[in-house]
Amino acid sequence: IPIVADEYPDPEKGSGAVKITPAHDFNDYEVGKRCGLKVMNILTSVAAIVDGDEADTAAVPAEYRGLDRFDARTKVVAHFEEHELMQEIESLKIEQPFGDRSGVVIEPWLTDQWYVNAKELAKEAIAAVKDGRTRFVPENWEKTYYNWMEDIQPWCVSRQLWWGHRIPVWYGPIKDPKNDVTSGYDYDARQLVPFCAETPEEAVQLAKEYYQVDRVYKPGHTDAFNTHAELQHMFGYDSFVVLEQDSDVLDTWFSSALWPFSTQGWPQETDDLKAFYPGAVLVTAFDIIFFWVARMMMQGLHFMGEVPFKDVYIHALVLDEKGQKMSKSKGNAKDPLDLIDTYGADALRFFLARQAAQGRNIRLSEKGIEGYRNFATKLWNAAKFCQMNECTNWDGALDPAMLKEPVNQWIVGEVARTAAEVARSIEAYRFNEAAGAAYKFIWNVFCDWYLELIKPLLNGADDTGKAETRRTAGWALDEILKLLHPFMPFVTEELWEKLGEDGPKRDGFLMMQRWSDFGPAYQSDAADAEMGWVIEVISEIRAARGDLNVPAGAKPGLAIVNASPGTQKRVARHREVIQRMARLDSLFEQDSVPAGAVSLVQDEATLALKVSDLIEPAEEIKRLTKRIAGLDKDIGGIEKKLGNEKFLAKAPPEIVEEQRERKAEAEAVRAKLASALEQLQRLVD
Repeated sequence: IPIVADEYPDPEKGSGAVKITPAHDFNDYEVGKRCGLKVMNILTSVAAIVDGDEADTAAVPAEYRGLDRFDARTKVVAHFEEHELMQEIESLKIEQPFGDRSGVVIEPWLTDQWYVNAKELAKEAIAAVKDGRTRFVPENWEKTYYNWMEDIQPWCVSRQLWWGHRIPVWYGPIKDPKNDVTSGYDYDARQLVPFCAETPEEAVQLAKEYYQVDRVYKPGHTDAFNTHAELQHMFGYDSFVVLEQDSDVLDTWFSSALWPFSTQGWPQETDDLKAFYPGAVLVTAFDIIFFWVARMMMQGLHFMGEVPFKDVYIHALVLDEKGQKMSKSKGNAKDPLDLIDTYGADALRFFLARQAAQGRNIRLSEKGIEGYRNFATKLWNAAKFCQMNECTNWDGALDPAMLKEPVNQWIVGEVARTAAEVARSIEAYRFNEAAGAAYKFIWNVFCDWYLELIKPLLNGADDTGKAETRRTAGWALDEILKLLHPFMPFVTEELWEKLGEDGPKRDGFLMMQRWSDFGPAYQSDAADAEMGWVIEVISEIRAARGDLNVPAGAKPGLAIVNASPGTQKRVARHREVIQRMARLDSLFEQDSVPAGAVSLVQDEATLALKVSDLIEPAEEIKRLTKRIAGLDKDIGGIEKKLGNEKFLAKAPPEIVEEQRERKAEAEAVRAKLASALEQLQRLVD
């Protein structure tokens, strides 16, 4: 046995010396090439030890020939023990490939295969990313791409499968000295001449030139014949050649790499190919950057002379709620079809978009998906409200300059701002930010505020204001459906059709509408300031009621102290809606804070909420003091954890970030409760 020296073995493992089997192990194969070792195949196609006509049978001791590989290994160990050659047996975990269906260990097996010079193809593909013709989003995945491409090895493209693109190689027999080509018809894989061509007809022509005969037959002519004698009898020729195509098929990734252009009619120069190559964006996962993205880059540049896509967006992995990769063996896998049956496709789709921050994986939460099903229900109910109040009968155009009501001027500006933010985020592949902007506007602004703020106008006697509000609400709802359609295509398309039943006929499906782009004319600073004030007043009163534990059914009075003329006009215009939405008994103006009231500062005015008759201040002081103490304890525990260097070093980044978010939320709640406690103490004093 030859002994060679190489850097591959680990001197700290076992004896520090290892056997090398160049025909059975990928790393050993490289060692064998470096050290000039002989390559011997001692396994058959069914992973048994060679026996009989196989080329390397002579290298195998007789007692092992024909044995199954596992039986042979057991016998080798027994042989070592019998001859006292075994020093020690160690139990080690090793990586082994298993067949997906059989569950049996797959053994590497040295065979003749077809290879592509991937290093040559990779040169232009690397350059295309470096010079910006194709970019990765997020950008950090470029490094992964370069690592693989710059160290690329020859690409084995032949596979021994029953389906796929056949290797474009046809074989004929080797010519003997007498040029009697028919004598080689009994095909032996090691006694063939290959003819590589794009079509069988081209292979036939190459064979005619090689053999200098006119009679060359491709597969298909000879399906009914089994022997050379039958062929000779049938065709009556003394000298002819029958070609046989290689039985291997192309690697799946090789065929897949042709996808950007082969699906458009290539190699013909079709209209589709001109229109759709190159593509704009490829969306894929990081684990197939090398298997698919890199190969499409190489094939596209080679065959088309141009990159197959401008941007490669690498999306996140979907993990379970604990941040672990989902697998059937762990029992934590979720079937998307089951989730769709339970919550709807739109809810699942919106959840994934909302969580798809660049560079962060997604934790799949059924509770989160359920929340977005509720969001779809909220949208449906908002559309139903608009339909019941005739807010859908409009002609599709809206001139913001014609609006008189501040609440309508305000919502038009909010629609324009949200549309711009959603578009900007989508174009930057920040889908979580786009979905978040749409969600916040639809739920918090349109549903929770606008539809409530316009109820007095819809129920009032001012027909002009009512008509304007109906028109504006219908316009805003249609724009909402456009904004949300990329994330929730099914419910939005359904609503688009249903809302169109009450108005002018829709111009096609929602998916065919143009994305809205609004200019400065849709913004009104005055309306924004006024409606912002109204919303802030109602929000402050609601927060104070909650912090002070005012009963939900109780209706305190509110005094506005030292209001400016501008504030007085706002109060007069929005008195009804403030009283209704803040659940107030009365809303009045006076020069000083009344007794038994807590004070809330809003711009230049003071809001005095009369609560002394509705709560027990002393009891509320005790309650708030206890809650603040509990929050102080929680904040202290989080601070201690975040100050621990071991925790910061070992904990996953998402866990550390979660702790920081918890701390910030607790501090915000504490600040609010401390302010309420201060107000209560003033009441008692």
